[in-house]
Amino acid sequence: MPGATDFKRHAMLVDHMATTLGLDLEEQMMRGRLSLSQLEDAVLSCTGCTQPCACEQWLGAQAETAPDAPDYCRNAALFENLRDT
Repeated sequence: MPGATDFKRHAMLVDHMATTLGLDLEEQMMRGRLSLSQLEDAVLSCTGCTQPCACEQWLGAQAETAPDAPDYCRNAALFENLRDT
């Protein structure tokens, strides 16, 4: 089971990925498009990813808003749905 350090790392990855995709998760929650439970599920899903180092590298290489999350992102569908609403 992931520890507190893992959860913090993956919470930051989820937030950074959302920001890179042009999403503000706090705003999405205030607008009722994302629940706390959905955000927790996204972080938990991220903890199961086998490529967090690749994700960190990909995020670090983005100079502008990215059109899509990488193929390996376990939350790509969630982010895409939030962008479409």
